[in-house]
Amino acid sequence: MQKHVNSYYAATRNEIIDFPVLEELVECDVCVIGAGYTGLSSALFLSEAGYSVTVLEAAKVGYGASGRNGGQLVNSYSRDVDVIEQRYGEKTAQVLGSMIFEGADIIRSRIKQYDIQCDYKPGGIFAALNKKQLKGLAEQKSGWERYGNHNLRMLDAQEIAKEVGSRNYVGGLLDMQGGHVHPLNLALGEAAAILSLGGKIFEQSAAVEITYGEPIVVRTAKGVVRAKYLLIAGNAYLPQDLDARVTRKSMPCGSQIVVTEPLSEKVARSLISNDYCVEDCNYLLDYYRLTADNRLLYGGGVVYGAREPDDIEQLIRPKILKTFPQLKDVKIDYRWTGNFLLTMSRMPQFGRIEKNAYYMQGYSGHGVTCSHLAGKLIAEMIRGDAERFDAFASLPHMPMFGGRTFQAPLTAMGAVYYAMRDRFGI
Repeated sequence: MQKHVNSYYAATRNEIIDFPVLEELVECDVCVIGAGYTGLSSALFLSEAGYSVTVLEAAKVGYGASGRNGGQLVNSYSRDVDVIEQRYGEKTAQVLGSMIFEGADIIRSRIKQYDIQCDYKPGGIFAALNKKQLKGLAEQKSGWERYGNHNLRMLDAQEIAKEVGSRNYVGGLLDMQGGHVHPLNLALGEAAAILSLGGKIFEQSAAVEITYGEPIVVRTAKGVVRAKYLLIAGNAYLPQDLDARVTRKSMPCGSQIVVTEPLSEKVARSLISNDYCVEDCNYLLDYYRLTADNRLLYGGGVVYGAREPDDIEQLIRPKILKTFPQLKDVKIDYRWTGNFLLTMSRMPQFGRIEKNAYYMQGYSGHGVTCSHLAGKLIAEMIRGDAERFDAFASLPHMPMFGGRTFQAPLTAMGAVYYAMRDRFGI
């Protein structure tokens, strides 16, 4: 039996529901593979629309990235609007740009509608380490304002020093449409909402075989689901051999997080005075925030190919001390790793693999908000309005170069180049 990773989130989760193992035949409108944010958001939107939905989860609800991430509601995709315009053209950029902040709004509405207790706090800071990054943030602000986000404010060196107790930053961008949550409790709250609407969720029930047709038949070790539609939403935790048409398009990567012992109110506020979440502007970025009980949660680094690092604390503690040298004696209480799904384009991959079977994946580090948008789009598409889903599905989905054997080392080599650019501010 697979349990949640030993994380701060698992230790502080709300009362958890143990969902049953599938040991029967279930017939439904939509079968969803994966109970992370993509699957949960999709199942919730579809349940609200009156569809009968069955969710199959190989482990526990929120077991993967949805229950392990930094908890930051970072708007946009992993590629910003300027890159989208240059790469895909103005028309595509207009459609994708119109949805760029919708994911965070969906999360806020879910929290309110279903009274999900997940420690939501508004506000996020993008922190610049050099003048080039600060110039980039000014351009980002201008681009985001063109697409409707007017809750942005540039911070100079003095202003960011009042918000973040670090000497590393020359300025930043405050985004009040961003924010942070307890991600596992958000997932559990959404699962409870699905149940309240008649949806079914089965844990420890990995899909082992898919037979496409009308209906689609999905088999687990002990049960069967027959459905009119199928959504594959396993992301970085989808077995490679379940459907290679989906898994060959992306690569799992690991990111590491540590959480300190509880800090005094005075120390906590000296680090982040207004309880915003923070991320820097490096290609290999660091991100951090305070938890509801005044611990510092700090994440960073990427392990290509999703290998488990030998010593997570050894990787992250130097980053903490570079940002906050005043925490040199702080104790680390929790440490864990989790996988996200990287694509060649860094854009999410939505698509059809059969006329009644779909996949959504590959948020490349921006999955908290974009996965919630994905759920809304798949519900629209199944209801007959495919325009917004197709805006993503029309993007070229390139297989990861080098195949499964070479993709991790080749991507890591590229990351070394960008790490050098981060270091020298070029």
